[in-house]
Amino acid sequence: MKRFYPALAIILTLFIFTGCGQTETTGSKSQANEKQSDTEKTEVVNKDLILATTTSTQDSGLLDVLVPMFEEESGYKVKTIAVGTGQALEMGVKGEADVLLVHAPAAEQEIVYSGDAINRKRVMYNDFVIVGPNSDPAGIKGLEVKEAFQKIADNKGTFISRGDDSGTHKKELSIWKGINLDPSTLENRIETGQGMGATLNVAVEKLGYVLTDRATYLAQQKNLKGMSILVEGDEDLLNIYHVMQVNPEKHDKVNADGANAFVEFMVKDSTQQVIEDFGKEEYGQSLFFKYTE
Repeated sequence: MKRFYPALAIILTLFIFTGCGQTETTGSKSQANEKQSDTEKTEVVNKDLILATTTSTQDSGLLDVLVPMFEEESGYKVKTIAVGTGQALEMGVKGEADVLLVHAPAAEQEIVYSGDAINRKRVMYNDFVIVGPNSDPAGIKGLEVKEAFQKIADNKGTFISRGDDSGTHKKELSIWKGINLDPSTLENRIETGQGMGATLNVAVEKLGYVLTDRATYLAQQKNLKGMSILVEGDEDLLNIYHVMQVNPEKHDKVNADGANAFVEFMVKDSTQQVIEDFGKEEYGQSLFFKYTE
């Protein structure tokens, strides 16, 4: 029995230590699981991003290239809403979009001043052109843009306007204003209230003149039989695009991280080169030009 007690004591001691070890391991696993759960919660990010943009970026096909690139690189999922620039800016003012890609500098600056948009950066440019029937009934071919508008008015030519507060519509109105003419007084001016592609189709149907961005015209050219560029190259026809975030301090439901990621994506060198190269192979010229500071 005396020999048995020491052996029993050793067995009991081992049992106690083993039991304690198992309890500590279980506790460690529980704590590790809690930490893992906390980490997973931290990593959950809103991946949905709403982009409000002008129809020209959509109709030209540029976004069909850029959006998949951004989604692949960033992990965000973009919902594109292509409307007139005026409507896109209004979405920003209401906090209904996360990021804006538009082309009406004066109107853009207004929502920056109001605090509804931040981080505004110049992305690219192209130009506006006047497209019309090959027969050119008003005789505007080769004129400067203001002369061309005046001649269309004087000859009662048919003019097709978007009439949708888009960047193109704003540019058109500024040209009419520049020749002191109220476009609402023109008998043969038709407002479509539609995007650029649809408005170009109306111009074909009505044999009318139309102000358009070059990119959309070139992308749609095969469907615009009997139409051609008649006025181009005027300094007044420069068409500049900016990207900007909707201000999260004013609109707390916007995806601030996603919007910032999109802005930075649009201005980085590799994206700028894609913009510059877009359309060259198919149309023989760039539809947009990158902006280099």
